[in-house]
Amino acid sequence: MAAPKKKRRINIYANIVFSLIALTALTIAIVCLLINHSVREDMEDMNETNARLTEYANSHPYTQQDLDDALLEERENLKEQEKNVLLGEMKDRLSSGDSAYALFRDIFPSDLVVYVDNSYVFYPITDKFKHNSYISENFKKDEETDEITYVDASGNTVSKKGIDVSKYNGEIDWKKVKEAGIEYAIIRIGYRGSTTGGLVIDEFFKKNMEGATENGIDIGVYFFTQAISEEEGIEEADFVLDAIEPYNIKYPVVLDVETLEGRTDDLDAKTRTDAAIAFLDRIQGAGYTPMIYGNLMGLLYMLETDRIEGYEKWFAYYHYPDYYPYEYSIWQYTDKGTVPGIQGKVDINICMKEY
Repeated sequence: MAAPKKKRRINIYANIVFSLIALTALTIAIVCLLINHSVREDMEDMNETNARLTEYANSHPYTQQDLDDALLEERENLKEQEKNVLLGEMKDRLSSGDSAYALFRDIFPSDLVVYVDNSYVFYPITDKFKHNSYISENFKKDEETDEITYVDASGNTVSKKGIDVSKYNGEIDWKKVKEAGIEYAIIRIGYRGSTTGGLVIDEFFKKNMEGATENGIDIGVYFFTQAISEEEGIEEADFVLDAIEPYNIKYPVVLDVETLEGRTDDLDAKTRTDAAIAFLDRIQGAGYTPMIYGNLMGLLYMLETDRIEGYEKWFAYYHYPDYYPYEYSIWQYTDKGTVPGIQGKVDINICMKEY
């Protein structure tokens, strides 16, 4: 009886195995059907998409030239937008009182812009000349008084406040000037005439020198040049040396280089520089500190900048902040200052050097 029972168990196992095989095959078949259906749907979607793209391409044909033209048009549109933004900013700044120099300073930060003969001349800022070490943010302007000072890292004022005066400032009460905090005065000695070339002493020179000295105000002097040769430069220097001989000159002896209609109108930069150097060297040889006074036009256009680099500079610039990257010691920042003891407007300066 054991054998039939064993045979029945084998048959049962076989049926189970065959059933599992059949079920597995059925499962695989179902999966394949599902995959095939999904693939067909994907293919149909892809074919439909390709058909739409083909239809769009046929109705909107673009050549490479079309694409190039479209890109060019977009670039031009962007340029126009940028230009309009820039013009809008310029209009707003000019309307609010900014000067053209202030605009140029921002638009052309790598150049010094000088207005000469009804046009603007651009001088690239170069490392060929020694730069000053001033930090622009350390020049502080009082919004109420417009007074400018230079401060150190701790906020302490390290510049000295001064004035420069001539006969055009009239009678000066030097006691009041001293009490107003003026530490030094650069006083005009005189000038060379623009037509005849004669040397003229400033009629208030002696009175101003004595008034400043008696009230403990340090003094320097300046002379307005119209020299057209080295010989005339030396002549001007000797005139100055004779005039200052009785006084204790602590601040520099300055050659004032400016434009003025007259005998130097057509003077080229080389000749003007030759005369200036003759003056400065004569002053230095006599034991004084020589200095050149000038604005952007004077220091960059009227004189040969490379030849005057070794001399101290007194820079005239009536805008804020400073705008001269090269070395200078004194900044004349306004010709419309007010100081007790002086009638009317007066030039105000700050000096960043100890003399």
